[in-house]
Amino acid sequence: MAFEAVIGLEVHAQLSTRSKIFCACSAAFGASPNENTCPVCTGMPGVLPVLNRRAVEYTIRTAIATSSTVQRRSVFARKNYFYPDLPKAYQISQYELPIALGGHIDIETGNGPKRIGITRIHMEEDAGKLVHEGEFAGAQASLADLNRCSVPLMEIVSEPDMRTPEEGGAYLRRLHDILVYLGVCDGNMEEGSFRCDANVSVRPAGQESFGTKAELKNMNSFRNVEKALEYEIRRQIERIEDGGKVVQETRLWDANAGVTVAMRRKEEAHDYRYFPDPDLLPLIVDESWVEELRKTIPELPAEKIARLERQYGIPRYDAGILAADRALADFFEASAAIYGGNPKTTANECVHWKDAVFSGALSPETIAHAVEDRERGTISATASKKLVELVLSTGKPFRTLRDEQGLTQVSDASALDVIVEKILAASPKEVESYRGGKVGLLSFFVGQVMRESRGKANPKVVQEVLKRKLG
Repeated sequence: MAFEAVIGLEVHAQLSTRSKIFCACSAAFGASPNENTCPVCTGMPGVLPVLNRRAVEYTIRTAIATSSTVQRRSVFARKNYFYPDLPKAYQISQYELPIALGGHIDIETGNGPKRIGITRIHMEEDAGKLVHEGEFAGAQASLADLNRCSVPLMEIVSEPDMRTPEEGGAYLRRLHDILVYLGVCDGNMEEGSFRCDANVSVRPAGQESFGTKAELKNMNSFRNVEKALEYEIRRQIERIEDGGKVVQETRLWDANAGVTVAMRRKEEAHDYRYFPDPDLLPLIVDESWVEELRKTIPELPAEKIARLERQYGIPRYDAGILAADRALADFFEASAAIYGGNPKTTANECVHWKDAVFSGALSPETIAHAVEDRERGTISATASKKLVELVLSTGKPFRTLRDEQGLTQVSDASALDVIVEKILAASPKEVESYRGGKVGLLSFFVGQVMRESRGKANPKVVQEVLKRKLG
């Protein structure tokens, strides 16, 4: 029997606000344990949460960028559960009335473009974390770090529209790029700024109803998500084929073993006993504010890819690599504006030196001059690479170094005639063999000319002169 997978993804993105969602504590990553805490985010009695306006703004901008509908009225709820890193024993989230509904993200698949629906976008606070280290009374000790409590999160829930791990990976990468482009999330998966849970089930091909799903957690990279989905799909199919049943549960991805492991039976929503938070008024969003924020949305990755391909004539693959990072795409366009003779080569150079681009060590002028001098035959490809490395080590301008190092190529055919004549006169046997049909000797003559010119001769022009001289 043929099976197909049904995949839905839930992304938790940490909003790049300076303070937390309901208090003024810093939301920065990496502080000493429990340094960024106060009575509000640690759930002390008698305190009141105050909503962070910037967190709302970032969520609305995300909704606009994903074609979601911003709700005029949304409500914060208490999601009740006990865990040692949750001092209030509840998490403030949105449930029945989220801030945005609907929307979609378009991805590229092996079968062409595909639209993945978005169910909802809502805001919530993060919980703390447990640090397992040391021992107490002969057992492993677990310490609570509450710095992360009340850090602002945005949860983006997709429709179950994906059918393969590759589609899941493409969706996550595109969503990640959008959030980073908007500046609402730094996208750092290692620090937990962009986290994903996956719901996956399988069903016989052609069946309309869904199978029993498992929720996958603990995936901290795009590749891990794809691997976890691939394994879980295979596990569920094998279980059904062996006559067993898939149970609804939460499973952890073990990246070292390459398997998913049962963690707990899946809780239903009513287990959390949601109810509206009595300390927070309903959130009312004015339509004029939404329209004002709509004007701040930059050109997004899909739009940028299409424009780069159209405007510069570069392959879609190259445009996709450039557009994956807004800073890299901007750097490319700045370089191409200085010298636009060969955008494909310019794109290749920008990608090759992207680490230096991101660090600010290279200017668009350096790449533009490197490409232009190579295209015009002023320098060789080897010299170009050496000069860019010298720019990085000395900070001097590209063309200043070119002249100081004497790396300018000789491309004047008349100037090369003398050298070519000398080489041919010193190699009569090779000349006779070449004229007798051993045309492979051309590379021998080119090498001799390059040695005589100390590498300054333009190899392309040298070949032209040699062919003319050799008949």
